[in-house]
Amino acid sequence: MRLNRSYLIAALLAVGVTAWVASGSLGEDRREPEVTKPPVDLDALRETTRVRVAESSAAPRLIELSLTGHTEAVRAVDVKAETFGQIEELLVEKGERVEAGELIARIDARDRQARLDEAQALLRQRQIEFEAARKLNERGFRAETQLAESRARLDAAQASVEAAEVALQDLRIVAPFEGVLDDRTMDLGAYVDTGDSLARVVDLDPVLVIAPANERDVRHLRVGEPGSAVLATGQEIWGRIRFVASEANSQTRTFRIELEVDNPDGEVPAGMTAIMRLPVERIMAHQITPAILTLSDEGVLGLRTVVENNDDDPETGMVRFVPVTIVEDTSEGLFVTGLPDEVTLITVGQEFVKDGETVVGVPDPDFDRSASPLTAERAAETER
Repeated sequence: MRLNRSYLIAALLAVGVTAWVASGSLGEDRREPEVTKPPVDLDALRETTRVRVAESSAAPRLIELSLTGHTEAVRAVDVKAETFGQIEELLVEKGERVEAGELIARIDARDRQARLDEAQALLRQRQIEFEAARKLNERGFRAETQLAESRARLDAAQASVEAAEVALQDLRIVAPFEGVLDDRTMDLGAYVDTGDSLARVVDLDPVLVIAPANERDVRHLRVGEPGSAVLATGQEIWGRIRFVASEANSQTRTFRIELEVDNPDGEVPAGMTAIMRLPVERIMAHQITPAILTLSDEGVLGLRTVVENNDDDPETGMVRFVPVTIVEDTSEGLFVTGLPDEVTLITVGQEFVKDGETVVGVPDPDFDRSASPLTAERAAETER
């Protein structure tokens, strides 16, 4: 009985091993087949790179030098008293226009008229004395020395009259030139002394626009060249350069530039901030956006363009890097030179291609082709 139990255990073990081996084989049969990658498409890798392009045309561009300055009167003079006395009359109010020689105020004459009358009376007496001495000298009754003495007294009397006349003339305060009475420091009844400042007269026709130019820019400027200025009010005025300093300011190392502008109605006041714009060169330039600028392998700034590659496919072209020079940076964009007058620019994808590579150019609908050429109106203004 014990022997039969041993056979039974061995048989059960054999059956279990057989079942385990069978289960493994069946499991291998149920595994999913391994996924394989498709073969590489070599034709797809050889496909020509596509870039966005835009046609660009050079346009005339006026390069201007911008200088910050201010307006200034062409002449400004402080009118001062040439004698002493009390102000007895005021004839012009502050801010009014005056003509050259126009009476502004008058100082009380006091005894100056009496002094003139006295000097004139003495002059008449000296004239009579001299005539008598001359006739006696002609007859031999008066010596030459006596005649000379009489002439000297006559000349002294004449000088006294002239001095008295000048003293009376100095009582009249007049405008030295045509302009505006910009300030008046005298009041009616006030006492003034010789040399006191009484009024300030400024001449605003023409008006000057003054600005400093640095050492690099002054070499482009010439007397007589046209220019303009934009005032703080937005008004634009035109004129010509009348002065370019030949010596720099010792502290700022800048050169004084004066633009003379006609101002017949005095509309442009002195002391107003102004941006002087002086044309220095006319060039042919392309207007671009800074986003399409790139660097060559040597670090040179430029643009990548597409040129014909002389093959049978008209849709393709060859990449060519062209160095450019930025001549002006404005709110409208950059203006550059160095490109042909007509050129195809790569606007998108320029960083992923290189010189000599064949590409397909796709027109860029978002590229701004608007140019800002030198308009006929502005060109005419600069020729004034």
